[in-house]
Amino acid sequence: MLMRSFSDKEPFLKTLNKYVKVVRTEHCFLLFEELGKCDKWLQYLEVFRWMQKQRWYIADNGIYSKLISVMGKKGQTRMAMWLFSEMRNSGCRPDTSVYNALITAHLHSRDKVKALAKALAYFDKMKGMERCKPNIVTYNILLRGFAQARNVDQVNALFKDVGESIVSPDIYTYNGVIDAYGKNGMIREMESVLSRMKSNQCKPDIITFNALIDSYGKRQEFDKMEQVFKSLLRSKERATLPTFNSMILNYGKARQKEKAEHVFRKMTEMGYRPSFITYESLMYMYGLCDSVSRARELFDGLVESKVEMKVSTLNTMLDVYCMNGLHREADMLFERPSSLLVPPNSSTYKLLYKAYTKANLKELVAKLLMHMEKDGIVPNKRFFLDALGAFGSSPANPASTSATTNSKGPSKVCKSLARNIGYV
Repeated sequence: MLMRSFSDKEPFLKTLNKYVKVVRTEHCFLLFEELGKCDKWLQYLEVFRWMQKQRWYIADNGIYSKLISVMGKKGQTRMAMWLFSEMRNSGCRPDTSVYNALITAHLHSRDKVKALAKALAYFDKMKGMERCKPNIVTYNILLRGFAQARNVDQVNALFKDVGESIVSPDIYTYNGVIDAYGKNGMIREMESVLSRMKSNQCKPDIITFNALIDSYGKRQEFDKMEQVFKSLLRSKERATLPTFNSMILNYGKARQKEKAEHVFRKMTEMGYRPSFITYESLMYMYGLCDSVSRARELFDGLVESKVEMKVSTLNTMLDVYCMNGLHREADMLFERPSSLLVPPNSSTYKLLYKAYTKANLKELVAKLLMHMEKDGIVPNKRFFLDALGAFGSSPANPASTSATTNSKGPSKVCKSLARNIGYV
């Protein structure tokens, strides 16, 4: 009701004052969630300031912890830090929950290396404060962060620290460690943690099952993957779309088309509705299995269904064409995104640039550069070094390859760098 009442003619504060007799803390929290979805951070602060002036407002750690969490989820790390300072200025003493929220907020930032370093610094600081001793939630947040960063050494150190502390590991702790080992192909270590988990009477949940299925699938240990899937079906847990998507994709990478299709049929028979990730997994699988026409049928079916198309789906189809040497078909599809209502982004250009340079298709590279100039996509040095890697030069790190958008257009950058590698 409050969100509908806000408008250019009806300022936030005027509306809030209108309902001042009924609005309380819980309503403000709901309002914060809605404003966060709309990225209206100035209004967010207006509501917070208004809230502080009310007679019923009592500053406590719970309020600040909640606000810091909301900011963190939206990537507003600076705002989270400001709230942390504001909390201390208001006389509240931080506790474990506040530091947990602050660590989580940092881990949502884009610079993951810097974020993890900050998180560890807060963790060490917490150990020296009686009110802020790390609890199992703290360890789980950090384990998940380092697992996603594939930093196994730090995961090992944290897991060892849990064993030596007074806190007891829970399902989230074990899942974080299993995920870390699985992502790094450390199957024996992963299985050891699973055994330890079971011996401590901690039953696997769907996150555990999915991590195991994905880990075994990536290592192409399909007997174990299928065994875990059967155990999942016998358990009280319910499979999720990521369960099936992972199996489809990993069977595809092993060129086992029939098994991948069987998983898809099983999924639909069980009443699951495929997501766009499911279709992308199938398309990629068909591309790997030399069934480009089948991948295109799926893509065209999505277009005709009028569902909201994702740029990742377009990129998958382009990648399928390129991996099968059908670069002209990729170019023809690339010319269609406006009719598909899918504008290409920097990842689209990077994919095509790498494919065209590897195939030594100068004409298509030059054409792509002109499109990049028109759409304001500015390639950085790493963008071109990655392409040079396709010709046997020192390969670039894919994770650091990027292109940025600039409304002024990159004509000089595109043309000069392209000339350097002989493409224009």
